[in-house]
Amino acid sequence: MFETLFSIVAPVMICAALGFGWARMGRPYNTEMVTHLVSAVGVPCLVFTTLVNVDIDLDALGLMAGATFAAIFIMGAIGAGILLLWGKSVRAFLPALVFPNTGNMGLPLALLAFGDAGMALAVAYFTVCIIFQFTVGVAVSSGVTSPMALMRVPTIYAMIMALAFKMTGTMVPQWAGNTIELLSGFTIPLMLITLGISLYRLKVREMGNSLIMALIRLFMGFGVGLALAEVFGFEGAMKGVLILQSTLPVAVFNYLFAVRYNTEPETVAGAVVLSTLLSFGTLPLLMWFVL
Repeated sequence: MFETLFSIVAPVMICAALGFGWARMGRPYNTEMVTHLVSAVGVPCLVFTTLVNVDIDLDALGLMAGATFAAIFIMGAIGAGILLLWGKSVRAFLPALVFPNTGNMGLPLALLAFGDAGMALAVAYFTVCIIFQFTVGVAVSSGVTSPMALMRVPTIYAMIMALAFKMTGTMVPQWAGNTIELLSGFTIPLMLITLGISLYRLKVREMGNSLIMALIRLFMGFGVGLALAEVFGFEGAMKGVLILQSTLPVAVFNYLFAVRYNTEPETVAGAVVLSTLLSFGTLPLLMWFVL
């Protein structure tokens, strides 16, 4: 069991550590360019090739999407209640409590732990998160509803195209499939290396508040994921992926939105860093639980 857990967790930590070490040595790394490249090309290609090629029931993907919707709604309600009782800004901190790092960490962990089927389920969770993060998340952070933001998210189009191919039984032309699969290959390593770069560059200044938010994110996510897995009657990979994705640390995108809309970015940055560092310590236990 230890060897199995280590083979799942070690690649994620090593790739993130590579990015952290690269930044610490002062080597050049254009985070903005890489982030745009991964978001606009890598992730859509990964979503498309995973959904098209994996042998998984569309009903299972639909159930995972429904469970993800429920998880986001429940975490939003719990998170808002905690922040109001705590006397903290819902606008500034609710997205950090609700939206976990389902991309940089969730996708590789699901792939390593549950194979291609787990990857497809993680993609379903990730896609629903992206939809809500770029609509409700942006609306909460900015105070303005922006449904048009979804039109600028290539992952949505990749998912729609993949489902269209899968539902109609249409074969993807070999040249296109090979190209998309090749482009998808750089996504996960770059996501993890960029995560390590971000961990080095983000500064923890509001240690107390950031640590509390980090703990809330991890424990609330685990509780909600576990409860919903029981409610939906999930077993195996579906249960594991739901709990795993729900328990992940604060997504780096929350910090980027906090900077953009000036909603206490220093505290959010601290929550990103501390929740990620805490998750590195709890990952072996979490993976043991979901396997």
